[in-house]
Formats: sequence, structure tokens, C-alpha cells
Amino acid sequence: MQIAVDKKASKKTQELLNYLNQVAGKKMITGQHTQTNPMEEITYIEELTGKKPKLFGFELLAYSPNINYEDASEPCLTEVYENRNTLDTALKLAKENPEVILTFSFHWFSPIGGRDKAFYTEHTDFDPEKVLQEGTPERTAFYHDMDVIAKELKRFEEADIPILWRPFHESDGTWFWWGSKGPAVAAELYKLMYDYYVNEIGIHNLLWVWNCRLTEGYPGDAYVDVISVDIYLEKFFETDYASDYRALMENTTSNKVAALAEVGYLPDLEMLAESNIPWAYFMNWSKEWIIGEEHNPVSHVKKVYASEYAITL
Repeated sequence: MQIAVDKKASKKTQELLNYLNQVAGKKMITGQHTQTNPMEEITYIEELTGKKPKLFGFELLAYSPNINYEDASEPCLTEVYENRNTLDTALKLAKENPEVILTFSFHWFSPIGGRDKAFYTEHTDFDPEKVLQEGTPERTAFYHDMDVIAKELKRFEEADIPILWRPFHESDGTWFWWGSKGPAVAAELYKLMYDYYVNEIGIHNLLWVWNCRLTEGYPGDAYVDVISVDIYLEKFFETDYASDYRALMENTTSNKVAALAEVGYLPDLEMLAESNIPWAYFMNWSKEWIIGEEHNPVSHVKKVYASEYAITL
């Protein structure tokens, strides 16, 4: 049995971790990211298949305290406005249906400076390495932003709703500011957040999801409940992402349950039923990544959700 890294984790949080471990290799939890409050991705899937995913992904980018509205492009502003109040939607959804599993992503606009989509390295000169130094403006701003987000996460703790929390994602690349100085720095930021949220503020409804496939970026088993990877293939083909699973195990740890935290193409569940690669869940990305034929063919979406290997809502 895998014990949550937060020794004070709520009963439901530990139960969710138990559930992930129980299903991994036997079935797979279906998941879908939603980018707007209407959750049009869920409507699309239900209209196609008659089913809904069990795991719902929500985005916190609009909760970033340091959004530069004056120097933002139209696409940036659209994304921010579409994502406002997503946590109200998530909270209502989970209260109305306790069977729903929630996972949160955070495209965090840099705590200082930045323009346009300042979660991207190219749009900010914010130095994540300076967060690790006591007394810097970067560190002060980092903790300020963490306090803002903590208040939102606390709403779910008060409602006894566990969250698969995936901060500092994709730090195996340098495109986001938290990965701009390499995955080892991102891992240190993650550990700062873990210590602050768990040991100082006392948020105990989070399962901590690490999202980097590089050895030098792994924070250590003491900080991670779920290891995960984001995969966007160049084109569609049927796959169980087996080689990615093996690489993730080799580069991080074999002691944690694993997940496909973001995919552009749904895994083939019939292949998984044969291979039993123990992914606990997948979360497909939003908008055109699921809606329409551009990435996931309708026939494939129907096949995935009709599979006996799929756990749906």
C-alpha cells in the first residue's frame, strides 16, 4: 500500500491514492482537461459516446496575481477571461457528484515582471533560481502568489474534496519560467511549495503529482505521490505509451503510481488491456485536442470510451 507523502493527508485523499494504485494495470481512469466554464469538451465527449470522463482537469492560470493586462495580446486576454472562476465550476461539480476526480494545472504568470502569457519563459525575465535565495524580491513574490493560490485550494479542503495537484509541470523543458534554469531548480521550487503548503499552512487534501521525466529533476520519493509525464506525439497512432512508462520508471522512481498527466492523443485501451502497462489515468488536453477530427479521430474517441478497460463517470 502506498502511503501519501503528507502524513496528515485527509482520509479521502489517502483513499484516492489507494484507488489509483488499485486500478493501475487493471483498468484506466479516463480524464479530460477543460479550459472554460461551460466545459464544452465534456459535452462533446458525452454527445459522441454517451459517457463522461471520470477525471476532470481544471486550469488556474486566471488566478495568477501578476497578470499584465496592459501589455497582453488578444489570445492571452481571451485565455484569461475564459478561465476565470474555473474553480467555482470545479467545486460545484465535485459537490454535486462525489465520484468525480479533480486535477488542477497551473500556468502561473511569473510572480514579477512579464508581459502577455508570462508563464512562458520568452515573455518574462523572472529568474526562478533567485527564488531559492533568502531575501530576494523573487522569493517574496513567489510566496505571495502561493498564498493567493492556497486560499483557493483551502476551499476544496474545507469541502473535503481531494485534488491531484500538479504544479511546475513539464520542467523537462525550458518553455515555462519554472523550468528555464533546468529541472533541478524546478524541483527545488516544488519542494518549497510542498513544505509551505503541507507543513506551514497545513493543506492536507492534495496528492502531489510530479511531472518531469528527467532524473536530475526528480524531487525524491518524500515529496511525490504520483509520477507523471506529458506526451504530445507528432501524429496520431494507436499506442499504450509503454516505452514512455518504462523511461519514466527508469528516470524517476518505481515506488509511485504513474499517470499520463497530459496527452494530445488518447491511449489505445485495447492495447493497454493486453499490455497492462500500469498507467492509473490519462488526461487529454482541451479544445481542438479533443473536439473535432484534427487530433483524435471520432472513431478513436468512441473506441476508448466504449472499452471495458475504461473507467468513466
